[in-house]
Amino acid sequence: MNDVQPSGPIDLTAIATGIERANELLTRVLAEVATTPSTHAIFVDAGYVYAAAGRLVAGTEDRRAFELDAEGLIEAFIDRARTIFPDSRLLRVYWYDGARRRIHTTEQQRIAELPDVKVRLGNLNANNQQKGVDSLIRSDLESLARHRAISDAALIGGDEDLVSAVEAAQGYGARVHLWGIEAACGRNQAEPLLWEVDSQRTFDLEFCKPYVARRTGMCPQEPYAAADPGAAAGGGDGPAPSRDEVRFVGAQVAARWLGERGRETLADLLPGHPYLPGPVDQELLVEAEGLLGLSLRAHADLRRALRDGFWEHLQAQY
Repeated sequence: MNDVQPSGPIDLTAIATGIERANELLTRVLAEVATTPSTHAIFVDAGYVYAAAGRLVAGTEDRRAFELDAEGLIEAFIDRARTIFPDSRLLRVYWYDGARRRIHTTEQQRIAELPDVKVRLGNLNANNQQKGVDSLIRSDLESLARHRAISDAALIGGDEDLVSAVEAAQGYGARVHLWGIEAACGRNQAEPLLWEVDSQRTFDLEFCKPYVARRTGMCPQEPYAAADPGAAAGGGDGPAPSRDEVRFVGAQVAARWLGERGRETLADLLPGHPYLPGPVDQELLVEAEGLLGLSLRAHADLRRALRDGFWEHLQAQY
């Protein structure tokens, strides 16, 4: 056997130059990957949230018997995700619900108007059962993971049918984190779903209580644990204040906080606009209710006005 001999001397300089260029290219690629922020999205099965939170706080799954502060709860989810994924940016919150003929209800319209929130509707049959929601979640999860639009997905739901959505997203490299609401008894999330996800997290009664309030005039057939005495009683005897009055109270609270806590402390909230950290939002609500002499837990529109007034005053100072 004859060995093939090189036709000329090996150019070590050229080889070294090639290796150096390859290393430079690899370094640039790694640097770009390192500086590219991770992205997460939150996928909320509203039917699960209403049923689980209603059962836990109000003792019933009947939506007609209680009001859910969807805006406040979404903000709490966003705030919690910011803590869990500190080096990641939020793509958006997907809110999946059912509606007759897929026509938005007034409540769903308000949710759809929230920043960073996308409402996706399945159908609602004659028995008030959602149809098509699971397939919407799977479609969005798979598409976003396939296009590398997200690195992490927080999925809030409990149906076993969501297993295929989790598998699809994981198949494209996304990590799926299952969030749930504490069950009043037993479990409210399917075991196969719990087995499939990358991590699990449960929100307890204390987390959920501020966002659920019994509707006045309802006669519950099941035990009811009110969010607070004011919420159970409707919060005061007089008529509800106007949005402008509540907005003014929000500004009052902001002015008081500026004086007590200093500009630097509250300036830290500005990058999170329009969202307030959960503890801050609850403190604002409690202080405003004390000034108004009225619970706002059953008045989602007034809570929005309160936050608007708070932010307007805060932003005017900077």
